[in-house]
Amino acid sequence: MTVVLPDVARRLIDNPTYAVLSTINADGSPQSTVIWVKRDGDDILFSTIRGRQKARNLERDPRASICAFDPAQPSSYCTVEGTVTLGDDHDDLIGMLSYKYANEAWTSDGPETVRVVCRLTPTHVIYR
Repeated sequence: MTVVLPDVARRLIDNPTYAVLSTINADGSPQSTVIWVKRDGDDILFSTIRGRQKARNLERDPRASICAFDPAQPSSYCTVEGTVTLGDDHDDLIGMLSYKYANEAWTSDGPETVRVVCRLTPTHVIYR
């Protein structure tokens, strides 16, 4: 069952606030990495490169969580748990994220690199 993101989560994700993505390694241990995020309705989008550990983890097990907090007020945070679907990026999402976080155009990862869009659909949200 999907859930609606509360206002605090929407604000954090709509601002250029970094988030920490946690996925599950094949041995059951957590794997966490800092990511750029964008909201599409109540879904959270991020981009990665096919073959990276987070992409391999999500292909095998789509469960994930994202935690974002306000650097000026770290006690204001949200953790969003859900399932992730993967799709082709074609540099569209990473381009938008680059402007949001770095205020500049994205430069290509290289001709052999394949980017994927990761769409986290929330099933549980914790916020403060």
